[in-house]
Amino acid sequence: MSGGDEAGRLVRPFALTGGRTRPSRADFTLITTVTAVDPAPERATRPQPEHARIVRMCARPVAVAELAALLDLPVSVVVIMLCDLLEAGLITARPPRPVTGDGGRDLELLQKVRDGLDRI
Repeated sequence: MSGGDEAGRLVRPFALTGGRTRPSRADFTLITTVTAVDPAPERATRPQPEHARIVRMCARPVAVAELAALLDLPVSVVVIMLCDLLEAGLITARPPRPVTGDGGRDLELLQKVRDGLDRI
């Protein structure tokens, strides 16, 4: 027996979350953008290896769903770990922009696109 599952993972998801099954916060949706804080706050404790891996992956903004896919972990597990990192001050979470009455269209952006197409 190799000690890991078919994907080669040695640590089970419940161990990554300390047995927790629910996030401590409601900050995260599938499309919430997560970014590592750079530089990390001085008061932050040293993260566990799995948490440190997430912080490295968040060097550029990444959506929660994409992060879960890259880590090959259930979204629920990733969200619990992200809550830990957010509370430690190691990441920031930016919710998706709310949909406005005009369907979420950014008229200025659409104008720039139209102007760019006109030049072609």
